[in-house]
Amino acid sequence: MAVSEVYNEDCILGMARYPDNHFDLAIVDPPYGLDDWNERGINKKTMNKKHMNLKQIQNFEMKAPNHDYFNELFRVSKHQIIWGGNHFLDYLGKTKQIIVWDKKIRGMHFNDCEIAWASGIKEACRIFSKTANDTNRIHPTQKPIDLYDWLLHHFAKEGDLILDTHLGSGSSRIAAYKGGFNFVGFEIDAEYYEKQEKRFNEFKSQLKLF
Repeated sequence: MAVSEVYNEDCILGMARYPDNHFDLAIVDPPYGLDDWNERGINKKTMNKKHMNLKQIQNFEMKAPNHDYFNELFRVSKHQIIWGGNHFLDYLGKTKQIIVWDKKIRGMHFNDCEIAWASGIKEACRIFSKTANDTNRIHPTQKPIDLYDWLLHHFAKEGDLILDTHLGSGSSRIAAYKGGFNFVGFEIDAEYYEKQEKRFNEFKSQLKLF
């Protein structure tokens, strides 16, 4: 059975405990640090009503990672998939390897797609198309479990150790557990940490029924 370890702490402090190249693949979705909410396709009023208060969303979005974060991420992981990588090119540099999540939504308040910067994949570009239809949203930028299922199926190998530095809703953790991958995750926000923990335990309880 896969081992799933998660910590309610700053991921930079957490990563410092691990040796170089400890993780085979990091799949991360750090905050983009955008001042213009519409640039990411987030509608303030909609998010405020449906998910959480505006102050929480602002705090999440404004704390973008810096050089220290990316230095540690590249030190501890062999390969990376970084959502929002187009916002971090000053740190990441150019790549010919990108992953696109086509949300299959048009004319709504959200962006039509999200882009991930990637390393260690053979294809120049891969596209995953699926609408985010999670009914139980616990995080403002929650991604569907199916997306992480697809990423792990295509870009991880059996026995790989997976890292997520910004656990958020815990979709990556659930997908890793489903796929039999050992997993380490960090979430600095205590409220989100507790919510994803509950979601993960509920998922495991459902598995026991079958």
